[in-house]
Amino acid sequence: MTNDETPLPEGWEMRTSRSTGMTYYLNTYTKKSQWDRPEAPADQGEVRCSHILVKHAESRRPSSWREENITRTKEEALDLLKSYRKQIVANDESFADLASKYSDCSSAKRGGDLGSFGRGQMQPTFEEEAFKLKVGQLSKPVETDSGFHIILRTA
Repeated sequence: MTNDETPLPEGWEMRTSRSTGMTYYLNTYTKKSQWDRPEAPADQGEVRCSHILVKHAESRRPSSWREENITRTKEEALDLLKSYRKQIVANDESFADLASKYSDCSSAKRGGDLGSFGRGQMQPTFEEEAFKLKVGQLSKPVETDSGFHIILRTA
């Protein structure tokens, strides 16, 4: 009746509630728990990610919804992105809040959410990093023709 013999998707643990004695499942990356057994994603060829993009003067399109003409240097853009990453890691700010305020991508209005995508849909360095991440994991800065990104894999 149950599929307790099949392995859990990567990053999930089966636990027992101390108060009810019932089994629940913990995502070790996001620290969220649920009563229902998690299913492995049907299509391993897709990931879902959010990102924060910081453009610079050498970006392929040095403008955004925030600034019509972006003049910051590559070094300034990378320093900004590193400061956002530090705030997220230290739990001083949420990823979605920082993305909404500071990302130079139109996905900022969705807290940086890019939705699901498969291989061949993003710039190669971005895609490579996104597919390497585990669910709930935050990337180091990634450089593309668009600028610098930090990526959060959400599914």
